Formats: sequence, C-alpha cells, structure tokens
Amino acid sequence: MPGCRRPRSCRSAAPRASRCTRKCSSGSASVRASSGSRRWRPSAEPAVDLTGRAALVTGGSGDLGRAIAIALAEAGADVAVTWVGFREGAIETCRQVEKRGRRTAMVQLDQRDAAAIAPVVDTAAAELGRLDVLVNNAGWNIGVPFRDLEGLTADLWDHINEVNLRGPFLLARAAARHLRARGAGRIVNVASVAGLRPAGSSIAYAVSKAGLIHLTRCLAVALAPEVTANCVAPGLMEGTRMAKRLPAEVVESTRRLAVLQRATAVDDVAAQVVAFCRADSVTGQVLNIDGGVHFH
Repeated sequence: MPGCRRPRSCRSAAPRASRCTRKCSSGSASVRASSGSRRWRPSAEPAVDLTGRAALVTGGSGDLGRAIAIALAEAGADVAVTWVGFREGAIETCRQVEKRGRRTAMVQLDQRDAAAIAPVVDTAAAELGRLDVLVNNAGWNIGVPFRDLEGLTADLWDHINEVNLRGPFLLARAAARHLRARGAGRIVNVASVAGLRPAGSSIAYAVSKAGLIHLTRCLAVALAPEVTANCVAPGLMEGTRMAKRLPAEVVESTRRLAVLQRATAVDDVAAQVVAFCRADSVTGQVLNIDGGVHFH
C-alpha cells in the first residue's frame, strides 16, 4: 500500500478481514486495525529534532531558566545562558547542560543596557557555532500594590518594562538573522498569567507581560515563515526563589484558586518551551500554565 508505514510482516500476516484499509500519513500517526477496532499510535519522532541545534536562554541563572536549559539539553540542543548578578547560578546551569553531553556558554547581560544586547547574541552564536532558538525568560519585578499608584514611580515603571518588554524585543531583533539562517528558527517568550488578567506584583509587571504576549504575536507575523514565535504564561511556580520570598498565605491562596489545587510546576513550563521548539506549524500562540487559576 503506497505510503503505509506498517511493517511488511504485519501487512502480509494479517487476516484479510482485519487488514488496514486507511491510508497512513507519513510523519503523523499510524493506524493499527485489530478485531475491527482502530488505535492511533503517535509517531515516535518529533516534528523537529533539536539534536545539534543551539539555544540562547536569558535569565539562565534562575530556577526556571535552569529548568528550560536542562530540558533543551536533554532534547539534544546546545545551550548558552545569560545572567545579571547571580553568576553562581549560571555556572550551575552550565554544569547541568554539560552533564547531559551538550555544549554550553554563559554571558553576562543586563537587559536595560540596549547597546549590550546585540553583542551578547552574537557572542552566544559564535560560542555555539549557530543559533536556532531564543528563549526570552529573563524578567524583573518588585511588589507594588495595584492601588498604590504613587508608589509605582516612573523609574520603577521604566526598569520593569526595559527588562520585561523592551529587552525581549531587542533580543529578538538581534537574533533574527541567526534564526532565519537555516529557515527553522524558534522564539519562545516567558510571560505570566499576570499578562492575561489584572493581577501580579504590580501594574507595571502585568502591563509588561501583556505587552510581551502581544509582542509574541507580532514577531510571529514579522519573522514568518522562517521563524516561529510562541509564548508560555506561567502562574506562581512553587519551589522557585521568587515563590520562597512570598508569604506562605499568598502561596496557599494561589493553590486554593487553582482548579488542580496546586501551583505551577517549573518542569511543566520547561517541557512546554521544548514542545514549542519542536513544533513546526505552531506560531503566535500563548499557553496558560497555571493549574487552572485563570478560570477564576
């Protein structure tokens, strides 16, 4: 049967009444018929194999950045990370990448310094020999209650938005020529559920993440067809340094709000970043990862 991926022995030995009569699509899923029933079996191969590809993960010294770097390394990618002040964290992330047999590099970057961004991207590409994936994970925030408008100063507003919104745009712009070079570039932005609803550590933080979500959609249009751009929007991630700084009652109330009765797992977010990198026909999408808090 042309295009059928079933083993020859299966096709020849099967009784006539139970033979496959449906064309199998090469590269998606195969159909198996037995006793009149059909069972779909997903292809073992991902749409895009990340083996040998190179990724730049910003904010690689933190808990989520490390989890993303490790997940990409386990998928076969070489990984460079950026860091601002927590050098030891970046060193540990690189050690974990190397432990998985992949090449790595670390470059210091303060995303408020617009002039430093393009050189850092080029350095990462040079260290790894190429650049296929950009993960905009770095972010900054500070708690200012929504009602405290006077407390949200112009300096705080600028600091948050320079890191969380302008920085990812400048990184994407600098990385674009590298990502386009082989026709299969990937950008994954890490936003927040605060960008989807009026919540979060401050109005400036919520606005910066809402802007990052729409920047994702704009980049999906601007860089197509060579590059896809997608976004994950996590909720409160338990076990992270940020979560540990929060009062216990805040963490507990978040758990109660979630329909799953638990906060977001860092590894779940990292896995979805890798899934976006492997997908070949998904772009401009935003994935909520918050345990169901967004239903409230």
